Amino acid sequence: MPNLSISTENSEFQIIQALKLNRTKRSQTGEIFIEGIESIKQADRAGLGITRIITPNIDKLSNWSKDLILKNRTAKIIDMSFDLYKSICDREEPSEIVVTARVEPIGLHDLKLPKDPFLLIFDRPSDYGNLGSLTRSANSFGVDAILIIGHSVDIYDPKVIRSSLGSIFHSVIIPIQSMQEFETWVKEQKRINNISIVGTDSTGAVSLANQPLTKPIAIVLGNEAKGMSVALKNLCDYVVSIPVSGVVNSLNVACAGSIILWDVYRNSQ
Repeated sequence: MPNLSISTENSEFQIIQALKLNRTKRSQTGEIFIEGIESIKQADRAGLGITRIITPNIDKLSNWSKDLILKNRTAKIIDMSFDLYKSICDREEPSEIVVTARVEPIGLHDLKLPKDPFLLIFDRPSDYGNLGSLTRSANSFGVDAILIIGHSVDIYDPKVIRSSLGSIFHSVIIPIQSMQEFETWVKEQKRINNISIVGTDSTGAVSLANQPLTKPIAIVLGNEAKGMSVALKNLCDYVVSIPVSGVVNSLNVACAGSIILWDVYRNSQ
């Protein structure tokens, strides 16, 4: 079990800091930074390989943290000065440990779908909290995979992980960079699985009140500010709206998406 003690900024500290702050570093190394005990528990439960366990006080760890160290014998155990430790934590009162861990990204053509698949397609999400919240909802309501279209916030940004409460580690999430490749894949899924592509918009012509959503289905959520792209709209079989009666005629995308995912879930029981 490698042990390090860090009291001043050094190369190891800079790596940890970069994994927290730098999307490119996370992508290059295949490692992520995880803060928050529940998220760490879910990463461990999902079987992620923990590479570092970092603490400001190794002598006062809980039994759970000690067990985590014993379980991950190849991880570096880093005892960091409190000031350095607090500088890498977002919480005002940091938890007793943070960790780094390895992730294994998958591509679209690695995706194995069950019969009657249930997919969530999110177009260029730009808000960390929305992506994390929707990942949590998708996990709760049995979504088989989340497909992220175009340039978006990083799915492994610590803010996304935290807002997903670690459910991101139990979810299949695939970033899609090529729209042409995605369109070809969608046509194939329509042929193989008879999947419906259902867009969502506050001005959608089909009301959710009149159109129960059932699997096999892919729900498309648009960007928070710009909505669905023209290319995605063209792939949709129809666009559904959620009837509301308030002064504001639209919902936050995480709220709207959760309602629609739940509708598919309840109609599939």
